[in-house]
Amino acid sequence: MRIALTAVALAAIVVSSATTWAAAETVGRPTVLKIEVLAEPGAKPSKHTLTCHPTGGNHPNADAACRRLNNLHGDPFQPVPPGSFCTMIYGGPQRATVKGIARGKPVAARFDRTNGCEIARWDALVPVLPEADETVSR
Repeated sequence: MRIALTAVALAAIVVSSATTWAAAETVGRPTVLKIEVLAEPGAKPSKHTLTCHPTGGNHPNADAACRRLNNLHGDPFQPVPPGSFCTMIYGGPQRATVKGIARGKPVAARFDRTNGCEIARWDALVPVLPEADETVSR
């Protein structure tokens, strides 16, 4: 039993280290993203470009967005895995698309706020994506 627990603990450490290393390896690689956010159906979409390394584009908060991308582990652009259990919470009508290169890797992702999993995906990328209340027409 002790051997099995030790093996599981070692496997967890190896996987954790590999994930952190892989994320660290992508920090500093070029990012060029086209971000389009639709606040609600029928609204005019906001369109921004974000570049990191060097920071630029017309993104309203480029410095903070690049810092956020550098600090994220794993791939924040992956969709919610099929079969995930997500809370039935509606976070609003906002939708976003992100296309380009992030940390040296191709990206083509869609975001919405239709359930708890999708809200969490969106929120993990703030300020790359705007806070939900920042998209609402006033």
